[in-house]
This record gives sequence, structure tokens and C-alpha cells, in this order.
Amino acid sequence: MLRISYILKISIVVIQVGWLSACANLSYYAQAVDGHFKVIHRSRPISTVIANPAVDPKLKQTLSKVVQMREFASQELKLPDNLSYTRYADLERPFVVWNVFASPELSLKLKKWCFVQVGCVNYRGFFSQAKAERYAEELRQDGYDVHVGGIRAYSTLGWFSDPVLNTFIGYSEMDLARLIFHELAHQVVYVPGDTAFNESFATAVEHEGVRRWFASNGTTFEQTALSIRQEREAIFTNLIFKHRKKLQELFHSNVSDSEKRIRKAHIFDELRTEFLHLKAEKSELASYDWWFGQTLNNALLATVSIYTQLLPAFKGILKQQGQDMQHFFDAVIRISKLPKHERNAILLKAAENNPQWNVVER
Repeated sequence: MLRISYILKISIVVIQVGWLSACANLSYYAQAVDGHFKVIHRSRPISTVIANPAVDPKLKQTLSKVVQMREFASQELKLPDNLSYTRYADLERPFVVWNVFASPELSLKLKKWCFVQVGCVNYRGFFSQAKAERYAEELRQDGYDVHVGGIRAYSTLGWFSDPVLNTFIGYSEMDLARLIFHELAHQVVYVPGDTAFNESFATAVEHEGVRRWFASNGTTFEQTALSIRQEREAIFTNLIFKHRKKLQELFHSNVSDSEKRIRKAHIFDELRTEFLHLKAEKSELASYDWWFGQTLNNALLATVSIYTQLLPAFKGILKQQGQDMQHFFDAVIRISKLPKHERNAILLKAAENNPQWNVVER
């Protein structure tokens, strides 16, 4: 999810010390600050929303479930116990922000944007879709493969109290729990400039959290549904990684750029064809039709690895810690403080004990 919060926080600090005008990212910081505080302005305590007789009973029911999830997150998963997800905001739009991703035409390496004290991230987020699309078009004109994706939630990493939003309140119970646990995990640890580390860690917490949530409720059907969901995700991720590898080999080969472009198109065609074959065997993969309905390019493929690249490693660490969440968090925090090459070595070793997917060396 979008780590725009650090940019927001530093913007506020910059304003306070009076040197924002010297920053090259002035307009970007300004839209981030303005967008975030418009979200906060619309938020109300969940207890107030539930008590309002004019509010839709279905919304009240879902928010009551959120209250339970929030308590479970702190008590059972040892996630931060604060005011995040105790308020609700209706933004009257389908997404809260839009992320812009970009890769060179013949590379899978995502473009990075760097900010004062924040480090570098692999995307640029906008609270306005129009602004995101305009920026994306500028990148296309510069020859990049570009993907613009709507984001339904983001974390402020504990610097602010994140509200529940209308953009995701309609999720199933499973997906709502996944999102809340994922975003709260970002408040436990965040390594500036290492998106793969941050997102893979949060995804590992999300998976374990949802498994425990349904186990605590004794909901066998949902536990089965969770297993099916994770199996489906593994099939999809393996499919993307398989074709990522083909593209990486192509881009590093000695053939001409014109030949690379031709073969690149063929690889994307093969990806679509293989997906259709897999979907014919497993109808539940139709849930990824929306993904394949987008323009397939380097930027879109690269976004998949951001969220899952190191997932086996973090699951391996959780296993090493006896499935104890606090011990797991302590171990990850220790690893996060190491230089990147040392982090990578530990994570690659941990993944050997959990070889569900191959970890891509970074």
C-alpha cells in the first residue's frame, strides 16, 4: 500500500521550519498534505457512526465487525494498540489515492522517487486520479512503461490515526481483516527505501492474522476459503514470476533492442495464453480477469513482486520463532536495522525453510 505518510509528515516539518519553498517537490508535497487532511476531516468515531439512527444498518454491522478485528489485532496479533481504524470516513469516491508505477521499456526495474528523510519508493501517489494520469502521461512521453493503479487504503505508519474508509468497507470479512492487519503491520516496522521488505512483511502478517482470526471464530468454511484464496494467489504469483524471469533473461541478452521488443510482446502473449489455460482448469482464477484486463507491461508485472517477493522468507522467520507474533516482530525489527546486503542474506536463508515460491535476489 501507498507509503505516502512519510512524505506527508516531512512536508509538515518542512513547512514548520520554513524551507518548503526550496524543495523541488513542492507541488507534490502540497497535494499529499492537502489530500490526507481532507481524509481526516471527513472521519468520525466509529462509535458515533454506529449510534446514528440514520446510518445504513449494513454499514453499522460491518463497522461493528471492524471493532472486533481491531481488538483482535492488538490482543492476539500483538499489533499496535492505538486509534488507527477506530474512525470512519466516506470519501465519496472508489479509491483514496492513485499510484503511478514506471519501468524502462526494456527493464523490469521500477523507477524510484526519493524524498528528504524518507528514502526512495517505487511509486508516486496522488490523491487525484487526474493528476496521477497527467503525471503518468509525462512518463510515457519519456519512453517508460507506466501503470496507474487505484489504491483503496494507505498507512501513515502510526504518525496519524488511520481511519476506516468507504473505499474498502464493502470488502468481504476476509478481505477486510487482511487489509486492517496488513496496514497495522506497517506500523511495526518500516525500512525507508526497501518496498519489497516492507510489503512482504506486512503480507506475511496479513496471512497469519486472517488464519488466526477465522480459527478463533471456529469458522471452518472461511478457513477453507482462506486456504483456497492463498493457493490461488500462489498460482498467480508463480505465473507472473515465471514470465518475469523470461523477460529478465531477454532484457539481459545480447540481441538488438528491436528484437527485444518483438520477443517482449510474445512473452506477454504467452502470459495471457497460459493464464487462460490455468483458468480453464481452476475456475476460481477468474478473480484475476480484472488484472489481465489491464495493459500488460513491465511496470504492471513489477508491481506484483513488490508485495510478495520476500513473503516466503518472512513466513520462514515466523516458523523459526514458533509462530509467536511478538518474537516474530522482534526478530524482523532486528533484521530491519541491518545493512541491506545482510538483510538479504538472512531472508534468503529463511526462505530455504519455506520454499513455496522462489525469492528473487535483489
